[in-house]
Amino acid sequence: MVKFEDIQGYGKEQFEQAVANATTFQSGITAIANAYGEHVKKQFEETKSFAEKLSGVKSLDKALEAQSDYARSAYETFVADAQKIASLYGDLAKQTFKPLEGLAAKFTPAAN
Repeated sequence: MVKFEDIQGYGKEQFEQAVANATTFQSGITAIANAYGEHVKKQFEETKSFAEKLSGVKSLDKALEAQSDYARSAYETFVADAQKIASLYGDLAKQTFKPLEGLAAKFTPAAN
């Protein structure tokens, strides 16, 4: 027979697991939001620097060179930040589904 204390203990365990999962999820989302914020800040600074450089240019050759440098730098920054953010999303997905691995293991029959 199932005891009330067993049911209560199981409920408490599930609640604690849900709180831990929510905390992990929240920290992952916060890390992703911070990474996006850093990316936007870097892009703004690069664009500002480019505009300042471009305003002081006297010839077309120098303007094209400044634009080329800006495009290369913006692309490199984008790729690096996109890889970082993709990694954060991957980590978040792994952490989010980790509790389900244990649940699936409970219901999967053992292979002999």
